This record gives sequence, structure tokens and C-alpha cells, in this order.
Amino acid sequence: MKHVVHGAPSFAHIEMTLNAGDTLIAESGAMASMDASLDQKAKMNGNFFGALIRKFFGRESFFISHFTNMSGRDAKIIITQKAPGDIRAIKLTGGGFYIQPGAFVACETGVKLDVKWAGFSSWVAGEGLLRNYVHGHGAVFIGGYGAIYDKEIDGEYIIDSSHIIGYSRDIKLNIGMSGGIFSSFLSGEGLVARVEGKGKVFLQSRSVRNLANFINPRL
Repeated sequence: MKHVVHGAPSFAHIEMTLNAGDTLIAESGAMASMDASLDQKAKMNGNFFGALIRKFFGRESFFISHFTNMSGRDAKIIITQKAPGDIRAIKLTGGGFYIQPGAFVACETGVKLDVKWAGFSSWVAGEGLLRNYVHGHGAVFIGGYGAIYDKEIDGEYIIDSSHIIGYSRDIKLNIGMSGGIFSSFLSGEGLVARVEGKGKVFLQSRSVRNLANFINPRL
């Protein structure tokens, strides 16, 4: 299976080439166009209770799409995401990766989708009680609002939590204030994420939360 990302970073979409017998797993509604030789099936995102948990707590779809190349030749499919922005591929080689709700776009069949407890601090920050966890072997594609860039962490780093879309499993994420009580809230920063450990964090250059805060008073 091969892929090329076009239109990045503003309006990214993935052109996937599936070899004979290949299967691509994608978020519900992510397919923009595909060859007629591809077979599409909607399946639950895990077992019934797992899919239910991922829908209501991980903010992912209850059903996901499986696209299989049933022909004897290569076939192409175009995959997009809901928000305008970038798409990046993360290659998993047995390890795991946490991704924020709504960031999952597609993956190869060797990748497993789960949810894990995030903690009450995550809920206070508006990120939910559970976080999505991808692990296994293969490529997983994540999407973000705006451009996606990565940061190697070795120690402690402070990030606005609404800009985080994924991070290595060895990274620990805590919610706190960027400074003192008054300076944190009067500056508009409020609660931020303090990430600790050694690994990689993927960030989006724009925040949907900040966009909503900008638009709502004007409606």
C-alpha cells in the first residue's frame, strides 16, 4: 500500500494506492472518491461496547469503513478529513501512540484502535475522560486543523492542550497553569498541558476551540 498527501497543509487529502488484497480502514465519511473495483464495508469500531465507548467518550464514529481491493490490479482511493488542515502519517512498529478525539483519519489493518483513561485533569481541560490509543504495526493517518508539526520532547514542555493531536505513549500529560493564577487567566492562556518524558508530540497550528471562541460572540 502506498500513499501520497496532496494539498497540505491547508486542504490535505490522501491518495492511497491499494495493491490486490489490501484493505484500508478509514473514519466514517472520509472517502472522497475511489475506483469502482474497491469493495466498501461498514463495520463497528471494535466490539459493540468498545465502539460505543469510542463514540461517546473518544468522539470517534461507531462505524468505520473498510475498503478492500478485490481486483487483480492496483486501485486508488482519495481520503479526506472533516476540518480544513493537514494530514500526517505515523508509522507504528509495535509501539503505541495517543491521539486526540477527532484526529483519526485512516490506518492499515495492522493498527488497532483502543481508548484509555485520560484522567480528571484532562476532563477539566475539556479534552474528555478518555483518550484514543493506536498500537500495532502499520501506518496510521492523523488530521489536524491547520498545519501539523512535531516536537521532540526530552524533559518538560508546555503546550496549549487544544493544539495537541497526538503524542508517544512514553509521554506523560498533565494539566496545569502556565504561570500564576492571575497571569494565567488574565493573559487568556488559562489551563495548559505540561508534557513530560522522552518522545514525540504532534501539534496543529490552529485551534478549533479558539476559532469557536472567536466566532460565537459574532453570531
